[in-house]
Amino acid sequence: MPPSVPSLPRRVARILRTSLFAQVACALVLGIAVGKLWPGVAADLQPLGDGFIRLIKTIISPLVFCVVVVGIAKAGDLKAFGRIGLKALIWFEVASTLALVIGLLAANVVQPGSGMNVDPATLDTSALDAKTDGGSLPSTTEFVLNALPNSFVGAFAENSLLQVLLLACLVGAALLHLGHTKVPQVLPAIEQAQEIIFAIVGFVMRLAPLAVFGAMAVLIGQYGLGVIETYAKLIILCYAAAAFFIVLLAVALKALTGISLWKFLRYIREEMLLALGTASTESVMPRVMQKLRKAGARDDAVGLVLPTGYSFNLDGASLYLSIGTLFVAQAVGVDLSLSQQITVVLVLMLTSKGMAGIPGSAFLALSATASSLGAIPAGAVALLLGVDRIMDSMRVVTNLLGNCVAVFAVSRWEGALDVERAKKVLNGEAVPEPEPDTDGGGNGVGVGRESPAPAEEKAGAGIPAQPKVKEPVGETG
Repeated sequence: MPPSVPSLPRRVARILRTSLFAQVACALVLGIAVGKLWPGVAADLQPLGDGFIRLIKTIISPLVFCVVVVGIAKAGDLKAFGRIGLKALIWFEVASTLALVIGLLAANVVQPGSGMNVDPATLDTSALDAKTDGGSLPSTTEFVLNALPNSFVGAFAENSLLQVLLLACLVGAALLHLGHTKVPQVLPAIEQAQEIIFAIVGFVMRLAPLAVFGAMAVLIGQYGLGVIETYAKLIILCYAAAAFFIVLLAVALKALTGISLWKFLRYIREEMLLALGTASTESVMPRVMQKLRKAGARDDAVGLVLPTGYSFNLDGASLYLSIGTLFVAQAVGVDLSLSQQITVVLVLMLTSKGMAGIPGSAFLALSATASSLGAIPAGAVALLLGVDRIMDSMRVVTNLLGNCVAVFAVSRWEGALDVERAKKVLNGEAVPEPEPDTDGGGNGVGVGRESPAPAEEKAGAGIPAQPKVKEPVGETG
């Protein structure tokens, strides 16, 4: 007797119950509908998205600390860790500068602000002050000093990733210096803490659909869909430039590692959709770190490159800043010369670094660029207030993919990438979990026994049901 086939409603209900991707996608659609139909109600849903982001931010600092310490200790070579950091910075500078140049070229060709003839004196800059909280970007000296913690606990309390990274490097170096015989219990304790944090990530991710629903409802309710018509030329240009840059990333990734960016995008589709819905790459950092490790990137490379990229490799923001600067200049009738546009690139190369976590950082960077040129009224930056939130999706996707490509590229450059494992995982093949390295001499990407997974995970939930049980490698939901 042939097995009975579940009815369509049951299959749909099962997918919604087990697939995080389906849950987030439905929440996205519902959020847009609520924001459009009941904008007054949508404004009250802000705490849903904000609360989820707060929970995720609580996890990020201890997770980064554990991953970096374990990565250094297992690699057993502090010099290799230093090389990874240096290579990452080189990659970041090349990628972000390329994004700036592409943005400037695109804005020169399309001229998105030409013909607007805006009088800067008529612009209300009070909203701009509210957006930036009256702050300013730190100078180079302040940026370096801010990367040094005042106290061990303070770095975690302030959720400063660069400070946490520095502390993790110091602890990892100390473990290597003392050796496993003098402090035999420290590394296993940190590894166990890491497993606990990943389990917490699984619990928090169950709230992701609520966060996406609230964030999208607030976005549509506050700005509506009319802003898209007003700034259509600028929006299309930014998204087209971002698409072109992502194609270049795909070509570079394929040439350097043989890995397909499109398969990787499918692999992290749940995280990408969540980042789009919440307009935050921080909301998916823990899950992306976990998936990069499963895809063959060594722990120390993932732990250093990805968090550092959140401050130094904002490719999407770089594209937006360069296009936005020329858009504002064109809108107020200022024709920037070649030398002034070169100045724009040089200034943005500095101001685009360390923007993460600063309120209204994009507007602060644009204002600083305008002031340095002396030709664009700083208040004219207020022209972008209406469209800035619409650009979040472009910035989020480009920033996240740019940093993930950086992890793979730097890992390959350093010999810290298991390419065969990465290809199998991205092809959806079931591969064994990496065997824990207990003697500290491994590379963190070895192959070991296959760990069982609950049936719910195999159905595509993508969320561990048990703290001690990991989802099968290659599952994407």
